[in-house]
Amino acid sequence: MTGTALVVGASGIVGNNLAQRLIAQGWNVHGLARRPPGDIAGLQPVAADLLDPTSLRAALAGIRASHVFICTWMRQPTEAENIAINGAMVRNLLAAIAPSNSVRHVGLVTGLKHYLGPFESYAKKGSLPQTPFREEQPRLDIENFYYAQEDEVFAAAARDGFGWSVHRPHTIIGYAVGNAMNMGMTLAVYATICRETGRPFTFPGSPTQWASLTDMTDARLLARHLEWAATTEAARNEAFNVVNGDVFRWQWMWPRLASWFGISAAAYGGQPEPLEAQLADAGPIWRDIARRHGLAEADLGLLASPWHTDADLGRPVEVVTDMSKSRKLGFLDYQSTADSFFDLFARLRTARLIP
Repeated sequence: MTGTALVVGASGIVGNNLAQRLIAQGWNVHGLARRPPGDIAGLQPVAADLLDPTSLRAALAGIRASHVFICTWMRQPTEAENIAINGAMVRNLLAAIAPSNSVRHVGLVTGLKHYLGPFESYAKKGSLPQTPFREEQPRLDIENFYYAQEDEVFAAAARDGFGWSVHRPHTIIGYAVGNAMNMGMTLAVYATICRETGRPFTFPGSPTQWASLTDMTDARLLARHLEWAATTEAARNEAFNVVNGDVFRWQWMWPRLASWFGISAAAYGGQPEPLEAQLADAGPIWRDIARRHGLAEADLGLLASPWHTDADLGRPVEVVTDMSKSRKLGFLDYQSTADSFFDLFARLRTARLIP
């Protein structure tokens, strides 16, 4: 089954991959962003600001979407501001599409901060649920903008009668430029700088993350999961974890990432060495690398998000995710996480974003 999709956040790592997936499957796809991408063949761009209800209604006038996918958020200095801003974005969007009375399904992408807590108290406050994380585990007793986004979807669904799904990926690996949370591209840039300068390729995270089991989510698999939930009656009005289906330890993965770039992984020193500090002086270094190799983007800030990689790899707890709920309902897709990284690196090289 296909329909008319509105992908909100089409320029981001999730929305970009989802739009490409839906177009390839025969959907009619509108891509909403403040600056919609121009490199996705078949995407109908919608330029709009989710915080400006008047312009948002005007931009969406005449679009009769059967399925809406919310794949965006805006980082704020505090969680209270995250709740206010990101809750308003979802509320404004669903109010703007309500008059068309055409929406059958809304898919919302959140993440494992549902179980771990927000960035300002990441895996440090409240009573964290046991791993592997399962969808039936209750919300943490702390403020979390993911909960606010969910509540806006639930309220609009009760008012307007559409079905919904919530998708909770782990760290997402995929192609997007200018994304706020992009570990794959960040590590590609970091490894390139290490190769070009002779710096050690040092794991930046905690001893727990280095030695414990973990998992990740390929943006392409997440796109398939979003389409599946939107077109499967048994998945209606359900929340789902979504990860690749394999587990690994960073002490196993790190040397494999290094090998792809033709370098050796440094011995782990037993304590975090955050990328924000390691890459603090890297802006001019990257500009020089881009000049020498004729790369397409010389602004390191549009490629790497070291703060986010530090947050993920610095966690003091094991993070493993259960996919049984999706499996029981028929979603059986699997993706090797090592291949997710290698596929991304190859695409970055083809796009001349890394040498």
